[in-house]
Amino acid sequence: MNLFEKIFNYQIIAQLEDSGTFMITSQERSWLKAMLQHPSAAAAFTPVTFNKLQAILDGEPSFDLSGVITEKARSMEKQVYHPHLRSLRRMISSQSAIQLTYRVKDDRTFSNEMSFPYKLEYSLVKKEWYLTWYHMRHRALMSSKLQKIESIRHLPISAERVIEISQDIQKLLQKRQQHASVEVVQAYNRELSRILYAFSCFEKQVEYDEVQGKYTVRLTFLNNESEYVLSKIRFLGKRVRVIEGDHLKSRMLETTKKALGRYEPS
Repeated sequence: MNLFEKIFNYQIIAQLEDSGTFMITSQERSWLKAMLQHPSAAAAFTPVTFNKLQAILDGEPSFDLSGVITEKARSMEKQVYHPHLRSLRRMISSQSAIQLTYRVKDDRTFSNEMSFPYKLEYSLVKKEWYLTWYHMRHRALMSSKLQKIESIRHLPISAERVIEISQDIQKLLQKRQQHASVEVVQAYNRELSRILYAFSCFEKQVEYDEVQGKYTVRLTFLNNESEYVLSKIRFLGKRVRVIEGDHLKSRMLETTKKALGRYEPS
């Protein structure tokens, strides 16, 4: 392909993107057709969208995984889609307030709490969806499992109040933030992309010392995410070293002592 063909193709793709159109391959269409057969697919889309997708993909070949993947014994799969997801996503994007009725661990129920939904998160460990929301009466950030939420109702709110709540949320998040610096051991500089990928879900800054030839990754994360950060550091092993962050240092030292105590010859 010569330069003019590349420019022409780029112009076509740019115009398609501007019009809200994007292209997919035949393999992607076959994969989507297979995913629509999942039990949760019907709940993930509105009936109109679900039927439209099925009609569009009717003539596509099925993406058969039976001869490619052999599934062994596993634990029972929890619901990967929750009925509240679609409505909550719309409320978060439109910055709407809600009246939330939810249960806590001891099965107490709190009804019609004035709330402002902030973020949806999916835990790969617990296989559950969580909603992070702002409690308008207590002015605090809360987290609830979607399976514990019994009802959601729209609550009118002014634009000025939305701005105030957004500012409060940012202040609360800043108070909960922690910082740590992880140094890449020089012998593993060529694996920098792999190391950065391990920290891809965290806010980070990368600095390079030209004199010493060392990379330093400064991480920013919430205090309840420290154990997850530790799991990533343990996964990277001898490639990295924590140089800033007392809590992470002490936990890594504790991990090292336990490992030595278990494997050190008697």
